[in-house]
Amino acid sequence: LDRELLSRFAAEFAGRGKVCDMGCGPGHVARYLRDAGTAVFGLDLSPRMLDHARKLNPDISFRQGNMLALDLPDAMLAGIAAFYCIVNLPQESLSVAFREMARVLQPSGLLLLSFHIGDETLHVDELWGQSVSMDFFLYQPSAIRQDLESAGLTVEEIIERAPYPEVEFQSRRAYIFARKPASRSA
Repeated sequence: LDRELLSRFAAEFAGRGKVCDMGCGPGHVARYLRDAGTAVFGLDLSPRMLDHARKLNPDISFRQGNMLALDLPDAMLAGIAAFYCIVNLPQESLSVAFREMARVLQPSGLLLLSFHIGDETLHVDELWGQSVSMDFFLYQPSAIRQDLESAGLTVEEIIERAPYPEVEFQSRRAYIFARKPASRSA
């Protein structure tokens, strides 16, 4: 399903401009989108994650950035793929992140957002054999829809799925396609 949704997302952008893999991590989503024909770059807060992304994908541009204060011009992006980039954002930060995403999207620009479904905060002290102290936030699709619409985006579709057995954290997942409205003069 993930590949199908990313392919559908990528099909929107033939010659339409730049796409950002926001919260790109090691760059696997950026690589998939590039291979599907998009002009993509990755953006992540973590310099170490960006180092990994550059090593794994030397032919894709990656830059450091904070989704709460994007250093990108208004209406620069044709699309944003935001796969699980909000999992470490508390609810009170979501409206800021979504307003920033809406700001940098072109009129008719498309956001594909994915996240874990739930109402809880999960704290972990170990991840992949490393000591960490991280919180993971799970959200209800209806609440995320409301936040996206408050930021000025139009939700076109919400898709939910069960977790893939034995290969990922066992939570339900949500994918939201949301679009910035076309400018009135268009």
